[in-house]
Amino acid sequence: MGWLLGPKGSLTMRRYWIEKKQIQTNIVHFSHEQFHHIFDVCRQGTGNHFEVITEDSKAYLVQVTEVLKKSAQATIIEEREIKKLETPHIHLLISLPRYNVFDSTVERCVELGVSSITPFVSDYSFIRKEKELPEGKFERWNKIVVSATQQSGRGELMKIHELTSFANALESINLNEKNWCLLAYEGKTQVPLGIEISRLKEKNAGLPDNLFILVGSEGGFSVQEIAQIQLLGLNPVTLGQQILRVETACLTLVSVLKYEFGLMK
Repeated sequence: MGWLLGPKGSLTMRRYWIEKKQIQTNIVHFSHEQFHHIFDVCRQGTGNHFEVITEDSKAYLVQVTEVLKKSAQATIIEEREIKKLETPHIHLLISLPRYNVFDSTVERCVELGVSSITPFVSDYSFIRKEKELPEGKFERWNKIVVSATQQSGRGELMKIHELTSFANALESINLNEKNWCLLAYEGKTQVPLGIEISRLKEKNAGLPDNLFILVGSEGGFSVQEIAQIQLLGLNPVTLGQQILRVETACLTLVSVLKYEFGLMK
């Protein structure tokens, strides 16, 4: 769990994600698993202050007024707006890697301000069919999203789309002057990332609304898949001479794009 500076420069305090419907007449209500986490695990108690974040990009400084056996209440003291993610929005499409690698990637992407992740199955993905995904994985990934959102202070939850096929993932990109895409490829390519970004800026009028990133799993993409991707008009780009791990490639791409498009303000 992360910490932040209080609204008036006070000591740092914890923050938690809640649903807007938990607020009724200036009172925040806590129960079930959320109550256990905040009041049993994090040991919050009557009189304590912390922030809660809702899906409408608002944060509320609250004071706990009542803690019962299985529920609690807190009164809202202050309200502030959380700045929404600026455009272009970054969307990661990733051939599903090993689960622990994907867990880490999800967490880091939330922190870096990625708007959505679409996992897909491909020739070299960790599993080859959508139905092979174990039950409960999306629940776990969404919990990681909530935890990372609390830690980083985002005002909106990153969307994780359902696991899909390689073909469906490509169809979701919908390339045009407002939707750009970059393909990270560890195979032979002579196009550095920076050169491809410059080419896209010269080719299209103005900046895009959405930036899509295509990343393979530990095995990368097959030759056949690269051929399919190139039919969309995408040029495979290199991130340097070293072979990067999946999560490193994702974070490198996102970081470069945030810098290139002024998203690090």
